[in-house]
Amino acid sequence: MNAHGRVVIGIDPGTLCGWAVLDAQGTRLASGFWDLRPRRYEGAGMRFVRLRRHLGELLAGYPEAAVELVYEEVRHHAGTDAAHIYGGIVAVLQEWCEGAKVPYDAVPVGTVKKHATGKGNADKAAMVAAAASHWRIEPSEDEADALWVAETWRAA
Repeated sequence: MNAHGRVVIGIDPGTLCGWAVLDAQGTRLASGFWDLRPRRYEGAGMRFVRLRRHLGELLAGYPEAAVELVYEEVRHHAGTDAAHIYGGIVAVLQEWCEGAKVPYDAVPVGTVKKHATGKGNADKAAMVAAAASHWRIEPSEDEADALWVAETWRAA
């Protein structure tokens, strides 16, 4: 279940979609988040169009590298809209990976939190603090989650 010498792209699926790229040693190469909220006069499906574009741009930055993508697997959502958005984002991730021939998998949210903080139910603040300490950056909540998704996968 680990990177096997590949560059790992970690994704925290959501409207503010965290992403991170780590090398096989766990060094942060890049990270951030994509704002997938629909804009004025756009249909809700534009979030998925933008996600696909962002993924293509991200992969273009690592043309020589063997890449794999891992995303945070969430089983319970706060509401129906969140569940629908998550499902749509995961569908786009999986479809994009299939088309780009990028291997992909998911890591349960509790596993990510436990790896990052030692507690499977850690809050956002603990995740951000752990990422800040580990990578010496000041990440957003979504960016911190994506970093830990990638690191959990890489270290397994």
